[in-house]
Amino acid sequence: MPLAQHFRVIAYEYPGHGWTTHATRDLELPDYVAHLDGLLDALGVGRAHLSGESLGGWLALKYAAAHPGRVGRVLLNTPGGTMATPEVMERIRSLSQAAADDPSHERIRARLEWLMADPSSVTEELIDIRRTIYARPGFAESMRHLLCLQDPEIRARNLVTDSELAAVAGPAMVVWTSDDPSGPAAAGMAMAEKMPDARFEVIKDAGHWPQWEQHEVFNALALDFLTGKGD
Repeated sequence: MPLAQHFRVIAYEYPGHGWTTHATRDLELPDYVAHLDGLLDALGVGRAHLSGESLGGWLALKYAAAHPGRVGRVLLNTPGGTMATPEVMERIRSLSQAAADDPSHERIRARLEWLMADPSSVTEELIDIRRTIYARPGFAESMRHLLCLQDPEIRARNLVTDSELAAVAGPAMVVWTSDDPSGPAAAGMAMAEKMPDARFEVIKDAGHWPQWEQHEVFNALALDFLTGKGD
Protein backbone atom coordinates (compact mmCIF):
# COMPACT_ATOMS: atom_id res chain seq x y z
CA MET A 1 0.00 0.00 0.00
CA PRO A 2 1.73 3.23 -1.13
CA LEU A 3 0.44 5.33 1.78
CA ALA A 4 1.87 2.88 4.31
CA GLN A 5 5.36 3.61 3.03
CA HIS A 6 5.04 7.13 4.40
CA PHE A 7 2.40 7.00 7.15
CA ARG A 8 0.86 4.86 9.82
CA VAL A 9 -2.34 3.87 8.03
CA ILE A 10 -5.48 2.94 9.96
CA ALA A 11 -8.30 1.53 7.83
CA TYR A 12 -11.32 0.84 10.00
CA GLU A 13 -14.88 -0.40 9.65
CA TYR A 14 -17.78 1.94 10.18
CA PRO A 15 -20.44 0.62 12.54
CA GLY A 16 -22.71 -1.80 10.72
CA HIS A 17 -20.82 -1.79 7.42
CA GLY A 18 -18.41 -4.68 7.56
CA TRP A 19 -17.51 -7.84 9.42
CA THR A 20 -17.71 -6.87 13.07
CA THR A 21 -21.04 -5.23 13.89
CA HIS A 22 -24.62 -4.78 12.73
CA ALA A 23 -26.54 -1.54 12.90
CA THR A 24 -29.49 -1.98 15.24
CA ARG A 25 -30.79 1.56 14.72
CA ASP A 26 -30.47 4.30 12.12
CA LEU A 27 -26.96 5.73 11.98
CA GLU A 28 -26.50 9.40 11.16
CA LEU A 29 -23.38 11.56 10.84
CA PRO A 30 -23.09 12.39 14.56
CA ASP A 31 -22.89 8.64 15.21
CA TYR A 32 -20.00 8.22 12.77
CA VAL A 33 -18.22 11.32 14.12
CA ALA A 34 -18.48 10.01 17.70
CA HIS A 35 -17.24 6.58 16.58
CA LEU A 36 -14.18 8.07 14.87
CA ASP A 37 -13.44 10.26 17.88
CA GLY A 38 -13.62 7.25 20.17
CA LEU A 39 -11.41 5.22 17.85
CA LEU A 40 -8.69 7.88 17.87
CA ASP A 41 -8.90 8.00 21.66
CA ALA A 42 -8.68 4.21 21.94
CA LEU A 43 -5.64 4.09 19.64
CA GLY A 44 -3.94 7.00 21.36
CA VAL A 45 -3.90 9.10 18.19
CA GLY A 46 -4.03 12.76 19.07
CA ARG A 47 -3.98 14.13 15.53
CA ALA A 48 -4.40 12.50 12.14
CA HIS A 49 -4.75 13.15 8.45
CA LEU A 50 -8.17 11.98 7.24
CA SER A 51 -8.81 10.31 3.89
CA GLY A 52 -12.39 9.38 3.08
CA GLU A 53 -14.38 8.31 0.04
CA SER A 54 -18.12 8.97 -0.43
CA LEU A 55 -19.61 8.62 3.08
CA GLY A 56 -16.03 8.64 4.31
CA GLY A 57 -15.50 12.08 2.80
CA TRP A 58 -18.75 13.25 4.36
CA LEU A 59 -17.53 12.03 7.73
CA ALA A 60 -14.08 13.56 7.25
CA LEU A 61 -15.65 16.95 6.59
CA LYS A 62 -17.92 16.76 9.61
CA TYR A 63 -15.11 15.56 11.86
CA ALA A 64 -12.62 18.17 10.66
CA ALA A 65 -15.15 20.94 11.26
CA ALA A 66 -16.03 19.67 14.74
CA HIS A 67 -12.50 18.72 15.88
CA PRO A 68 -10.03 20.92 13.97
CA GLY A 69 -7.31 20.38 16.57
CA ARG A 70 -7.26 16.64 15.89
CA VAL A 71 -7.06 16.86 12.10
CA GLY A 72 -4.13 17.55 9.82
CA ARG A 73 -4.77 17.25 6.11
CA VAL A 74 -8.13 16.17 4.71
CA LEU A 75 -8.36 14.12 1.52
CA LEU A 76 -11.92 14.04 0.20
CA ASN A 77 -12.48 11.42 -2.49
CA THR A 78 -15.84 11.87 -4.30
CA PRO A 79 -17.27 13.00 -0.95
CA GLY A 80 -20.93 13.00 -0.05
CA GLY A 81 -22.65 15.46 2.20
CA THR A 82 -23.61 18.43 0.06
CA MET A 83 -26.05 16.92 -2.44
CA ALA A 84 -29.53 15.44 -2.04
CA THR A 85 -30.54 14.34 -5.53
CA PRO A 86 -33.70 12.21 -5.29
CA GLU A 87 -32.87 10.03 -8.29
CA VAL A 88 -29.38 9.23 -7.01
CA MET A 89 -30.61 8.56 -3.48
CA GLU A 90 -33.29 6.18 -4.71
CA ARG A 91 -30.80 4.38 -6.94
CA ILE A 92 -28.40 3.88 -4.05
CA ARG A 93 -31.19 2.69 -1.80
CA SER A 94 -32.72 0.26 -4.30
CA LEU A 95 -29.45 -1.29 -5.49
CA SER A 96 -27.96 -1.59 -2.00
CA GLN A 97 -31.01 -3.05 -0.29
CA ALA A 98 -31.68 -5.47 -3.15
CA ALA A 99 -28.10 -6.74 -2.88
CA ALA A 100 -28.36 -7.12 0.89
CA ASP A 101 -31.76 -8.87 0.72
CA ASP A 102 -30.55 -11.23 -2.01
CA PRO A 103 -26.72 -11.29 -2.12
CA SER A 104 -26.59 -13.08 -5.43
CA HIS A 105 -23.76 -12.68 -7.91
CA GLU A 106 -26.03 -10.68 -10.23
CA ARG A 107 -27.31 -8.23 -7.62
CA ILE A 108 -23.86 -7.65 -6.12
CA ARG A 109 -22.42 -7.06 -9.58
CA ALA A 110 -25.20 -4.59 -10.39
CA ARG A 111 -24.48 -2.66 -7.18
CA LEU A 112 -20.75 -2.50 -7.89
CA GLU A 113 -21.08 -1.69 -11.59
CA TRP A 114 -23.09 1.41 -10.69
CA LEU A 115 -19.94 2.75 -9.01
CA MET A 116 -17.68 2.32 -12.02
CA ALA A 117 -17.04 4.14 -15.27
CA ASP A 118 -16.01 0.81 -16.82
CA PRO A 119 -18.14 -2.20 -15.75
CA SER A 120 -15.18 -4.50 -16.45
CA SER A 121 -13.48 -2.90 -13.42
CA VAL A 122 -15.72 -5.10 -11.25
CA THR A 123 -13.68 -8.23 -10.64
CA GLU A 124 -14.87 -11.59 -9.39
CA GLU A 125 -12.77 -11.14 -6.25
CA LEU A 126 -14.50 -7.84 -5.52
CA ILE A 127 -17.92 -9.47 -5.97
CA ASP A 128 -17.00 -12.42 -3.73
CA ILE A 129 -15.80 -10.16 -0.91
CA ARG A 130 -18.95 -8.04 -1.03
CA ARG A 131 -21.19 -11.14 -1.23
CA THR A 132 -19.55 -12.63 1.86
CA ILE A 133 -20.23 -9.48 3.87
CA TYR A 134 -23.78 -9.04 2.59
CA ALA A 135 -24.66 -12.69 3.18
CA ARG A 136 -23.94 -12.51 6.91
CA PRO A 137 -27.03 -13.18 9.05
CA GLY A 138 -28.70 -9.92 9.98
CA PHE A 139 -26.93 -7.77 7.40
CA ALA A 140 -30.07 -7.06 5.39
CA GLU A 141 -31.67 -5.42 8.42
CA SER A 142 -28.45 -3.57 9.15
CA MET A 143 -28.50 -2.19 5.60
CA ARG A 144 -31.94 -0.69 6.18
CA HIS A 145 -30.53 1.33 9.06
CA LEU A 146 -27.43 2.38 7.09
CA LEU A 147 -29.58 3.60 4.21
CA CYS A 148 -31.42 6.08 6.41
CA LEU A 149 -29.18 8.76 4.90
CA GLN A 150 -30.97 8.22 1.59
CA ASP A 151 -34.21 9.38 3.21
CA PRO A 152 -34.71 13.05 2.21
CA GLU A 153 -35.71 14.28 5.67
CA ILE A 154 -32.90 12.49 7.47
CA ARG A 155 -30.36 13.47 4.83
CA ALA A 156 -31.34 17.14 5.07
CA ARG A 157 -30.40 17.39 8.73
CA ASN A 158 -27.05 15.69 8.11
CA LEU A 159 -25.84 17.70 5.13
CA VAL A 160 -22.55 19.57 5.36
CA THR A 161 -23.18 23.27 5.84
CA ASP A 162 -21.23 26.18 4.39
CA SER A 163 -20.10 27.08 7.91
CA GLU A 164 -18.71 23.56 8.39
CA LEU A 165 -16.80 23.78 5.11
CA ALA A 166 -15.39 27.12 6.23
CA ALA A 167 -14.31 25.51 9.53
CA VAL A 168 -12.04 22.92 7.85
CA ALA A 169 -8.84 24.59 8.95
CA GLY A 170 -6.14 22.32 7.56
CA PRO A 171 -5.19 21.84 3.93
CA ALA A 172 -7.85 19.88 2.02
CA MET A 173 -8.05 18.26 -1.38
CA VAL A 174 -11.30 17.36 -3.14
CA VAL A 175 -10.96 14.62 -5.77
CA TRP A 176 -13.77 14.14 -8.28
CA THR A 177 -14.00 12.09 -11.45
CA SER A 178 -15.15 12.36 -15.04
CA ASP A 179 -17.93 9.78 -14.58
CA ASP A 180 -19.11 9.95 -10.98
CA PRO A 181 -22.74 8.73 -10.82
CA SER A 182 -23.35 10.59 -7.55
CA GLY A 183 -23.12 14.03 -9.12
CA PRO A 184 -21.18 16.44 -11.32
CA ALA A 185 -17.64 17.63 -10.77
CA ALA A 186 -19.05 21.10 -10.17
CA ALA A 187 -20.33 19.84 -6.80
CA GLY A 188 -16.81 18.97 -5.69
CA MET A 189 -15.43 22.22 -7.03
CA ALA A 190 -18.00 24.17 -5.03
CA MET A 191 -16.95 22.33 -1.87
CA ALA A 192 -13.30 23.19 -2.43
CA GLU A 193 -14.12 26.85 -3.04
CA LYS A 194 -15.87 27.11 0.34
CA MET A 195 -12.92 25.77 2.34
CA PRO A 196 -10.15 28.17 3.35
CA ASP A 197 -7.24 26.06 2.06
CA ALA A 198 -8.39 23.54 -0.52
CA ARG A 199 -7.44 22.32 -3.98
CA PHE A 200 -9.59 20.48 -6.49
CA GLU A 201 -8.59 17.65 -8.83
CA VAL A 202 -10.44 15.60 -11.44
CA ILE A 203 -9.46 12.05 -12.39
CA LYS A 204 -10.52 10.92 -15.85
CA ASP A 205 -12.03 7.55 -16.79
CA ALA A 206 -13.28 6.73 -13.32
CA GLY A 207 -16.64 6.60 -11.56
CA HIS A 208 -17.24 6.77 -7.81
CA TRP A 209 -14.13 4.74 -6.95
CA PRO A 210 -11.08 6.42 -8.55
CA GLN A 211 -8.92 4.69 -5.93
CA TRP A 212 -9.94 1.42 -7.63
CA GLU A 213 -10.33 2.24 -11.31
CA GLN A 214 -7.40 4.66 -11.56
CA HIS A 215 -5.42 3.65 -8.52
CA GLU A 216 -2.02 4.78 -9.81
CA VAL A 217 -3.29 8.28 -10.59
CA PHE A 218 -5.17 8.47 -7.30
CA ASN A 219 -2.24 7.23 -5.23
CA ALA A 220 0.10 9.75 -6.84
CA LEU A 221 -2.30 12.60 -6.07
CA ALA A 222 -2.87 11.37 -2.53
CA LEU A 223 0.83 11.08 -1.73
CA ASP A 224 1.60 14.44 -3.32
CA PHE A 225 -1.03 16.06 -1.14
CA LEU A 226 -0.60 14.20 2.14
CA THR A 227 3.19 14.55 2.15
CA GLY A 228 2.89 18.24 1.34
CA LYS A 229 5.03 17.97 -1.82
CA GLY A 230 2.35 19.67 -3.88
CA ASP A 231 2.15 22.74 -1.65
